[in-house]
Amino acid sequence: LQDVNGSFSGDKKIIVVFVLGGPGSGKGTQCAKIVENFGFTHLSAGDLLRAEIKSGSENGTMISNMIKEGKIVPAEVTIKLLQKAMLEGGNDKFLIDGFPRNEENRAAFEDLTKIEPEFILYFDCPEEEMERRLLSRNQGRVDDNIETIRKRFRVFVESSLPVVEYYELKGKVRKVDALKPIDEVFETVKAIFAPFHTKVSF
Repeated sequence: LQDVNGSFSGDKKIIVVFVLGGPGSGKGTQCAKIVENFGFTHLSAGDLLRAEIKSGSENGTMISNMIKEGKIVPAEVTIKLLQKAMLEGGNDKFLIDGFPRNEENRAAFEDLTKIEPEFILYFDCPEEEMERRLLSRNQGRVDDNIETIRKRFRVFVESSLPVVEYYELKGKVRKVDALKPIDEVFETVKAIFAPFHTKVSF
C-alpha cells in the first residue's frame, strides 16, 4: 500500500479527522463512542509516543530523552508513528487525537502525508469546567495539580488554538459544546459523523 515516499497509494481515500480540545474536554470519551458507532480507528499521538518509548527501540530512546529534556518531539517523528499506525490499522477512517499540537505539526502532517483532514472535531469547553473535571479525576495533591493543569491549558491556548483558527478559515471546524453531559455531547457528534455512517441496507 505504500509507495517509495511512504505516502499512501491506491485509490482508497483516507479520511482523517483531527480531534482537538483542551485537557479535560472529554475527547477520549467521545472518541471511544465514535469508534464504536462509526468504525473509525482512534489514534492518539501521545499514546503512540508512549508505546514507542516502552518498546525500547532506538527511536523510543530518542523520544524519551527529548521529553526528559523538556524538548518538543519533532513533528516528523510523531507523524511517522501516525503513518505507521494508519498503514498497520488497515482502516481508511482515522480519528487523530491530540494532534496537531501546533502550526508546525499541522503543516508537516499535510506535507508528509499529503492528507488534508476531512474536518476538525473541536471540543469547546470552558477552562473552569475542564479544571473541575481534571481535579475530580485526579484525587491527588490538588495544589501542584492546579499548577500543572493551568500550564497545560496555557500550552493548549497558545499552540493548538491557532491550528483550530487555521482550519476555521477553511470552513473545516466542527465545534462541539463540550460542557453538556456526555450523552448530549455525543448527540451533536453523531450528527457531525452521520455522513460517514457505514451504510446498513434496510
